[in-house]
Amino acid sequence: MKTVIDRSNTRGRSRTHWLDSRHTFSFDQYYNPARMGFGALRVLNDDRVVPGEGFGMHPHKNMEIISIPLSGKLQHGDNQKNSRIITPGDIQTMSAGTGIWHSEMNGSDDQQVEFLQIWVIPERQNTPPAYKDYDIRPLLHRNELALIVSPDGDVPAKMLQQAWFSIGEFDARQTIDYQMHREATGVYIFVIEGEVKVGDTTLSRRDGMGVYDTREVTIQTLKESHILLIEVRM
Repeated sequence: MKTVIDRSNTRGRSRTHWLDSRHTFSFDQYYNPARMGFGALRVLNDDRVVPGEGFGMHPHKNMEIISIPLSGKLQHGDNQKNSRIITPGDIQTMSAGTGIWHSEMNGSDDQQVEFLQIWVIPERQNTPPAYKDYDIRPLLHRNELALIVSPDGDVPAKMLQQAWFSIGEFDARQTIDYQMHREATGVYIFVIEGEVKVGDTTLSRRDGMGVYDTREVTIQTLKESHILLIEVRM
């Protein structure tokens, strides 16, 4: 088993009057050649946007983009005539494909929005652009991982890549045995809240750890924890 560890306090940062964003991997003006992603996982941003502000209409091409709100309201708009507001318990996926223009704004006048913005490199390029959002609340059960994104569409969200997203909230002293879905994949463990242990490594809030060259990973929760697992092709 091989690992890579990205501590919360080593992430890059973009900060303006309306945005506070932490970058696990190189993004925008933060460039670190040792942090260009993990397999097909290219971007993992931890974004906070003040009320009434956000990312105005801008283009993307040939990227799978997933947004997971953690608090507040995230308002999406795009040139495909999609307009949505999602909240914690929802996720949205966007295949940029041949090109899409979109905006991601704070949908509240008085509350900050906090969300994870994740980019995955697609298997195929120049596909038709697409947007969808999903209510994952029925899948969320305490002390269980919920599979919320897969490449074959057997869970709510589908992605144009060999990638599987799982998320869950756990009590302290729980053991999670995670099995890889395919050979030649790795899993990136991101601790949204809490504290966990993987092997001899302890991960705290907003720490990340990539694990590969293994078929399974065991995670132990040291505290009440909220965990995101992103398995991708290496």
